[in-house]
Amino acid sequence: MMQDKDELLARLAEWIKESDNIVFFGGAGVSTASNIPDFRSANGLFVQKLHRECSPEEMVSHTFLMRHTEEFFDFYKKHLVYPEARPNAAHEALADLERAGKLKAVVTQNIDGLHQMAGSQTVYELHGTVHRNYCVSCGKRFDARYVMEQDGIPHCDVCGRMVRPDVVLYEEGLSDATIESSVSAIRKADMLIIGGTSLVVYPAAGLIRYFGGKHLVLINKSETSADSHADLVIHEDIASTLRRAVDMAIKG
Repeated sequence: MMQDKDELLARLAEWIKESDNIVFFGGAGVSTASNIPDFRSANGLFVQKLHRECSPEEMVSHTFLMRHTEEFFDFYKKHLVYPEARPNAAHEALADLERAGKLKAVVTQNIDGLHQMAGSQTVYELHGTVHRNYCVSCGKRFDARYVMEQDGIPHCDVCGRMVRPDVVLYEEGLSDATIESSVSAIRKADMLIIGGTSLVVYPAAGLIRYFGGKHLVLINKSETSADSHADLVIHEDIASTLRRAVDMAIKG
């Protein structure tokens, strides 16, 4: 028997109210309400220029950056950086939950920095961020605006070498420190809310196996491989769901 949406929301709000160590694990679906699409929707680019069709995954790989640097930055600037994007109700609800002392960490697969823009303080960015960029030679740091304003390949204003985003590309390993911090937070949590992710990108998706707390909640429009393991599954829009649940929990 399917449960009513309001009943599911009420249960989520009640669990939030009784929990004091919540961790949120999120993916691309958290930012779609901020008009940031999943980059996998950009298919078949550079067929004419490179004389072959490239998948988005291939175009955000380390090999592609090295071998087709100009095309990499063309794709990166058009499909992975959204300077006008602003936090949506999901980001804001999570920031409110942290300010209320209940949410201890956000673990995100996103690279857009919207959690911090909304006010979240403890954010572990598994795949890095577009807001940090560095010279591959001298290490000088640059912001996203610097990269976006450069024509073609961005170059360091000190040594002239390439400036690349501090984003984890395919074929590159995740930061050990970020993984350790994320695992530690998830292990300590009494409630883990997973939202806006299909849980297909590893090793990030594997982090949920470290959760041994009381309530595992999944909020995603479509089914995931972890649905059967969750204590509560809500197949709804994450922005409106989180906003309503958090309001019910901390505002009464």
